[in-house]
Amino acid sequence: MSKKPNWFKGIFPALVTPFTEDDEIDGVAYRALIRYVLPHVDGVVPVGTTGEFVYLSEAEKQKVIEIAIDEVGGRVPVVAGTGCPNTRDTVRLTAWAKDAGATAALVVAPFYLKPTFNEVYEHYEKVNEVGLPIILYNIPQCAGTHFKWWTAEGMAYLDNVVGIKDSSGDLPFMGALFEKIRDLIGIFCGHDEVVMAALGAGADGAILASANLIPGIWQEIYSAVQRGDLETARQRQKDIQILTRLVVRKGGTQAVKEGLRMMGLSMSHSRHPIMPGGAFEREDREDLRTQLEDLGKIGRRPVTFSVGGGVTSDYAATPATPPTIGDLTLCVGEGFAGPPFSEIAHVDLLLGLEDGPVGKAIERALGEPRPGHELKIINERPRTMLVPTVTIRTGKASRLVYEDAAAGVNLAIEHSIQQGFLPEGLLDQICLIANVFVHPAAAIRRRVKINNYKAMRGAIRKAIERRPTLEELLNEKEAARHPFRYAP
Repeated sequence: MSKKPNWFKGIFPALVTPFTEDDEIDGVAYRALIRYVLPHVDGVVPVGTTGEFVYLSEAEKQKVIEIAIDEVGGRVPVVAGTGCPNTRDTVRLTAWAKDAGATAALVVAPFYLKPTFNEVYEHYEKVNEVGLPIILYNIPQCAGTHFKWWTAEGMAYLDNVVGIKDSSGDLPFMGALFEKIRDLIGIFCGHDEVVMAALGAGADGAILASANLIPGIWQEIYSAVQRGDLETARQRQKDIQILTRLVVRKGGTQAVKEGLRMMGLSMSHSRHPIMPGGAFEREDREDLRTQLEDLGKIGRRPVTFSVGGGVTSDYAATPATPPTIGDLTLCVGEGFAGPPFSEIAHVDLLLGLEDGPVGKAIERALGEPRPGHELKIINERPRTMLVPTVTIRTGKASRLVYEDAAAGVNLAIEHSIQQGFLPEGLLDQICLIANVFVHPAAAIRRRVKINNYKAMRGAIRKAIERRPTLEELLNEKEAARHPFRYAP
């Protein structure tokens, strides 16, 4: 007999938890986030992994759950994260959530000390006695314990277990769940990269970190699968695949929070030890911004360049983008992109006026022979000089630098012009010097091109927008790392 509740289907964002400057729960920002996602989702999940539940006190967890229940106001289910490392605290928080009015509890496997599967089963037996509907939560990459299908099957028959969220990304495991318990309880995907595949195979919905950022797109994918339009679902999953990869694999809590800020929502950083520039690295930030722009989540607005009597350009600007770009005499930008290691790209960029120090440096440098570091003009509008960082010793290295890396740099310039970061009205007034690094062991030509494109794209934006700002540098000074070498 099925225990699936009618409400447990569709898209549920795993809500991030905002903090104030004093490191308290920011109820105002949290309510604003809920109002942003609510029109597009079928439920919400406070105090889950993305909500940094392991960094919250019991009182803070209760406050966050209370705010979510109040703000939602019964419009959609609220599935409260109540998992704790031990059974006693999990039972107590689950009982509290029941009394507070939560629809259900999302209960992660007890973590850190890696209990046996029988101990995990008995843990859920105790939580089951609370009487609140339970969603089992399998996230071995964090909990350290991966459910076996027979363990999940056994727990699924506990009276109050009505669903399971599988965040493992292990599709064979999910396939076993479909075989054993699909008709008994709801099965949700929690790994953003494989949602469309899971829905197409029979999952009832998804609980996702990236649904904080793009709840409407996830609802499109879910709805397309429900009506049998798998081609639309496949295409939309492809459209967001880079974004989901960044969120899932690159410090999800900080990635989501920074993305929300780019979109204009007030949002804090994560709690330490997670910090800006750490797990979610700066090159990841540039990638995330581009993805949000491409998806239409960062709006375009006029930005005025004061050079040449004032040139106005519409581009996808974040709240941190200044409304006026001032003096372009000499601007500095830097970009870094990978993987893989041997195809990593690093671009140091000087951007400035043709009749200023950058233009003069180009003219002087072109008149000086530099064996092994030959300089090359690779673009005329704006005039761009490529400077190789590493000595060119072979024909292969020459092709990688002057053909593949140069192609990536030029593609970044082309796209920056199209997107408004380099306005057409300034192209004859500015020039660029790109110091380009290509690893001596590089071999994959396409990856060299793509990584140099991404590095140059980030460098141009940073140079134009004067990033990183002093505030960003101070915030991230503790997370600064050399990209190739770091020893504490």
